[in-house]
Formats: sequence, structure tokens, C-alpha cells
Amino acid sequence: MTDSHITPENNGVRYGLLTAAGMVLYFLVAGLLGLTGRVELSYLNVVILAVGICLAIARYRRYRHDRMPYLHGFGTGIITAIVASVAFGFFFLVYAVLNPGLVEQLRATDLFGADLSITICFLAILLQGAMAGVIISLVAMQYFKSPDHMPMQGVE
Repeated sequence: MTDSHITPENNGVRYGLLTAAGMVLYFLVAGLLGLTGRVELSYLNVVILAVGICLAIARYRRYRHDRMPYLHGFGTGIITAIVASVAFGFFFLVYAVLNPGLVEQLRATDLFGADLSITICFLAILLQGAMAGVIISLVAMQYFKSPDHMPMQGVE
């Protein structure tokens, strides 16, 4: 994809897929080290997600010559997070089906009890990624917003 015409949507999809690839790589390395059963280590995915969102917003800002509308950058971050979460969630589904011991290992930690299933894992990945993505995008846009950005006046 060239930089000839970048929109928040295609930029978000591109960086969402790259971010998902980073999350998958991290998961596979954790799997090789035998750490996939440690739920608390999955929160490093939020750091990977934050890096992906910031890179996506920064690229869109460069393309707009530092004159990026606030909602375009915010939308880019949200789309990046949703695409990354969905792609990683589907990877996890495939991995969990091929390796049923993973869900049993997660069930043994008793965080979710006997109700933990692959579907609940998938939905938790989507929820965690989407919610974290909205918050990260909101925070990142405070840094990436245009220097002449003015809040709305007269709204009371």
C-alpha cells in the first residue's frame, strides 16, 4: 500500500494487521517458553497494542502534514485496535482448537472457573482489545493532535 491516499480506515486496517502479527509472535514465543497458561502475561499484549496504535496515528499524522483532524486520529486508533483484536482472537481460536490443553491449563488457574470455554476466551480477547484500544487512542491523541487544535466553544 502506497502513501498516495491514506484514510483512517485503510491505515487502521494495515496497522491492525501488523499489530496482530506482533501479538501472535509474542504468543508463540510465550508458547515456546511454556508461559501460555499465565494469564497475567497476556497483558503485555496491551503494550503491543499501544505501540501499534501510536504508529498508526503517527503515520496518518505524517501523511496529513501535522494537520490531522482529531476524530480521524482517534478513529485510526480504534480501527487499529479492533482489527488487531479480531485477528488475534481468531488466531487464538485456531490455536486453542489445535491445542485443547491450553484451555484446560487456563481453567486450572480458576480465574473463570469451569465456565471457561474457547468462546469466552475469544470474547475476552475482543473486549480487552477494544476497550484498551479506545483508552489508548484517547490518550495518544492528546499527544498527536494538531498544534492548533481548539476545543469546541460555547457548549454548555
